[in-house]
Amino acid sequence: MGHTSDFERLLRGVDLRVTRPRVAVLSAVHDHPHADTDSIIRAVRQDLGEVSHQAVYDVLRALTSAGLLRRIQPSGSVARYEARVGDNHHHVVCRSCGSVADIDCAVGHAPCLTAAEDHDFVIDEAEVTYWGTCPRCAAQAHQ
Repeated sequence: MGHTSDFERLLRGVDLRVTRPRVAVLSAVHDHPHADTDSIIRAVRQDLGEVSHQAVYDVLRALTSAGLLRRIQPSGSVARYEARVGDNHHHVVCRSCGSVADIDCAVGHAPCLTAAEDHDFVIDEAEVTYWGTCPRCAAQAHQ
C-alpha cells in the first residue's frame, strides 16, 4: 500500500469519488499511523499545498464512515486516525509522551473481552487500551 493507484482503488471500492484531498489524507494516515488531525493536515499541505482544516476534517469523517480509516481517542488524548481497519486490534499508549502502538488482539483465555451481560446488544468489538511507558521515555527516566 502506498501508491496513489492503491488509494484510488480503495476509494472506488467504497463508492467514494477519487479526489486529490482524499488520496492525500489516505496517504498521510498510511504513512503516519495514529496521527492526530493537526499532523495529518501538515502532511496533506506538504503534498497539496494550501488545504483548509475543514476540508481535511470532512475527508477524515468520510473515510472513517466508509471504513477506510479508524478513529481512536485514548482517554485524555486528541483523536487519532489509523488505516489498520477490519481487524480487532488494540493499542498501547505511553503515559509520558502519548505515543501509540498497535497490539494484536488478546490470545488465549481473555474473559474481559466477553461481556458478562450483553443487555441484548449485538456486540461486534471490544476496545482495550493498554497504558505504560514507551522504551524511549523509560530510558530517559533512568538516566
